[in-house]
Amino acid sequence: MTDIKLGVIESRFADIIWRNEPLSSSQLAKLAEKELEWKKSTTYTILKRLCERGIFQNQSGIVSSIISKEEFYALQSEKFVEETFDGSLPAFLTAFSTRKKLSEEEFDSLMNIIENMRG
Repeated sequence: MTDIKLGVIESRFADIIWRNEPLSSSQLAKLAEKELEWKKSTTYTILKRLCERGIFQNQSGIVSSIISKEEFYALQSEKFVEETFDGSLPAFLTAFSTRKKLSEEEFDSLMNIIENMRG
């Protein structure tokens, strides 16, 4: 998969789509005008760009995601750990926990995730 990134404003726009999909491109333009104060032309320009990146699709005027929000952020997280910690999740967790201690609830939640990943 290609390197998919979103800037801050693109992320806000993507969240509008993920929250409301599927929706018509005209509905999207109205939501972007309300939430981002964008003109219709700006909405369609950014939508086209995100469709070209393979995140969304606009088929017959209906906008929907190709990549879910969860999948997108999972890809971003994996890339961050790969680039910053040579792919080492333990190194990431060590760095993270150096400044922030986990609550009992967070610890239990992580342990459940690890157990489920272990299979």
